[in-house]
Parts: sequence; C-alpha cells; structure tokens
Amino acid sequence: MCNTLNIALDVLQQRPGWVEAKEHEEWDLNWCDLGWMKDNLDYVCMEDHIRINHFQNQYELCRKNLMVKNLKRHQKSLEKHIGRMEASKCDFFPCTFVLPSEYHLFREEFKRTLGSTWIMKPAGKSQGKGIFLFRKLKEVMEFKKVKQFQGFFTDHFCILLFYVVFPSHIHLARLEEEKDTVQVENFVAQYYIENPYLINGRKFDLRVYVLVTSFIPLKAWLYREGFARFSNTPYSLSTIDDKYMHLTNVSIQKTAPDYDPESVRKWTIQQVRRYLTAKHGRERVGKLFEDIDNIFVYSLQSVQKVIINDKHCFELYGYDILVDEDLKPWLLEVNASPSYLASCRDDYEMKFRLLEDTLNVVDMERRLTGKEKRVGGFDLMWNGGPVHRDDPIPATCGIPSFPSNTHLGCANDRETQLRRLLKPPPARRGRDN
Repeated sequence: MCNTLNIALDVLQQRPGWVEAKEHEEWDLNWCDLGWMKDNLDYVCMEDHIRINHFQNQYELCRKNLMVKNLKRHQKSLEKHIGRMEASKCDFFPCTFVLPSEYHLFREEFKRTLGSTWIMKPAGKSQGKGIFLFRKLKEVMEFKKVKQFQGFFTDHFCILLFYVVFPSHIHLARLEEEKDTVQVENFVAQYYIENPYLINGRKFDLRVYVLVTSFIPLKAWLYREGFARFSNTPYSLSTIDDKYMHLTNVSIQKTAPDYDPESVRKWTIQQVRRYLTAKHGRERVGKLFEDIDNIFVYSLQSVQKVIINDKHCFELYGYDILVDEDLKPWLLEVNASPSYLASCRDDYEMKFRLLEDTLNVVDMERRLTGKEKRVGGFDLMWNGGPVHRDDPIPATCGIPSFPSNTHLGCANDRETQLRRLLKPPPARRGRDN
C-alpha cells in the first residue's frame, strides 16, 4: 500500500510479484507519509512480517529543535563517560538556541559575537519555508514572546475546561497531539556558517541517504550515491536577503526568475568527491568523508534511547550536510521524508535505484541471509558497533587504511553486486512467503 504520488510508487508498482493493495485490503508493506503514521499507527495490528517506512517518533531526529536537544545531551554524555576527545567528535552542528524558551541564552551569545550572521528556522518545517538571515537583534525581538502558547490556550479553552470537569474522558493521545503542535511552532536561531566551500563561486550542500532498520541494536546503512544542490546566485556576504544565494533547497531555487529547469544545478556526490580530491588530495578528502561518517553515527546514537524501536519499522533519512572552506562538515538537518520527486532524468534514476535498494535491504522476499555487508548501493556501516570493510578501497575512494565499511561517493556497481547477491525468490506457497 502506498499513499504517495512520486518515485516511491513507481518503484513499488514495478517490483516483480508485488500487487498494490487497495483501500481496506490487507497489506504487507505500507509506504506511507507521516500524516498516515500519526493518524493510524496506534490502531493497526501488525503481524511479524509487516513493514512500515517510518518509526513512530522519527521527529526526535527530524525536528530541528529536538535534533539539537538530543545532540547536545549526547555530547555531554560522551564527555562525562568517555572524555572530551570523544565528545569533540560531536562538534558538527552550529551553535543553536531554541526560541522562545532559550531566548535569553541566545541574546547573551548574540551580544558576545556582534557582527556575526545568524539564521532563523522554523523547527518543524522543510523546503526552506520561513527561513531568514539576520544580524540585528531587533529583527528577532518578536521571537522572545510566547504567542504560540497563548494561541494554544485560547484555541483549546473548551477542551481544557472539559478536562477539568470530566478528566476521565480526555484522550491522552489528543493531549500529545496538541503538545506536538506547540513544538512545531518553535524556532531555532543558529549561527550561520559564513565561510561555506564554494564551487564556481556558488554555495552547495550535500544530500546523503542513511537507512536505519533498527535502533536497538542500531543497524544503519549508508547509500553510495547522493547529490550536491547548488545555489542559483554566486555567494556573497554583502547581502543576506537573497534566498537564491544563501539557501540551496531545490524548492526555493526553482522559484528564481532566471531558473532554468534544463540546467538544474546538481552534482552527484561522486563528482564532488573527484573535484575535491583533485583540489586537495586524497588524504584531506578522506578525512572529510570520515568526519561525515561520524555525523551519521553520532546523530543516530543521540536518539537511540528515545526513538520507539519497532521491528515493523524502518526509516530512510535524508541528511543535509554543508562543507566549509576548511573542509569541515556541518549537519544542517535530517529529513524523515526526503523528496522523492525528480528534477531531471538522472535525478529520477538515482532515486529509483535508492528506493529499489531500500526494499532490497528490507527484504520482504526473504532472499538475504542477514549477514550481508552490502546490498546494491547500500553499505552496512553500523550493526551494534562499527562495521569494517573486507575489501581494500579502490584508489579513487580515499585513504586505503580507513577501515569503516562506507563508500560514499565511490563507484556503485550495484547491478553486478545484486546479480551475485540475490537469488530468485522461492516458490510462493501462501501469505507467509
């Protein structure tokens, strides 16, 4: 069953032997949006073999305010139990404050770094909506107010009164829902990375895909492919009001007056890696990609104890990574529903391969042994601990001595690997197959 109209539906419909379930029919896999999860998951009784493409509280990593809260907590835990050196590896997110609750802390930091550029982001929105840059405190004075809470109590006065009179009739799930609504209205004020790495004078970020099939124990797969999204306008700090210069979201860039859909500003991660290697050498670029790997591991570990682990669920996260001019990677955000729409033919084919391999890893057909370190374009990078690669890295892929089983930006000979790995599914004997 699928309630999306994008590449995910195409992949599901073309999967050999799979049949689309209609409304009210039984299903084995549901590729749903987050709205369906929120409205239906608590009322679905699932057999062991059933799979859903989201974890119930995925927002612990994907809402900007909660992501930062969990990362800060994890960093403090690492420093307390392991040491400062280990905690320093978690220093990959910009200085961030949640407003309005941390407004006074933000104000003190703002005054300490006068002249710096900051970026304001709605905590629960995506595609660049509501984002703006600022350098003056007066531009964000309104965010120290708690208007969203006032509106919450005004809009729901009757519900609260009903709870006081008849407390036994209030539904706890409804209270949690309204609590989530308040959280979405929070904002994060974040130090703006003023020195991004530029290619041809333009800012870019990387979209990388990580598949999590379990949080306890943590089992995560890194996809070899991805892409860089470039700004439409050459970068400069002389102005902070040009969204086509400072934001790389395709949904933003395609609204530019001079946007040309035939020349979409995207590179594959393979192209980016080759470019950087030619400019800076294998050792420095290998260190960059090792630091990017750390972002995936530490961010997932930061929510490992708070995510509701469910054997029926898996999650394909879209990570947005910015690289600065010192080749230091920064985590911008994590998406639980990364776009599966295509901006060009190459984009369609890459995302088709990505989703097809996601289903190969989830393995509804039971063709894997469970001991695989690679399935198509996915490499198993964490399985209750770090996973080490068996084969030496090709010369084009970085430092030969780096042992982690990650190949981001390397060759993806997935068709050859899949032919060798996957055997024809067994004869269908009934629903359990």
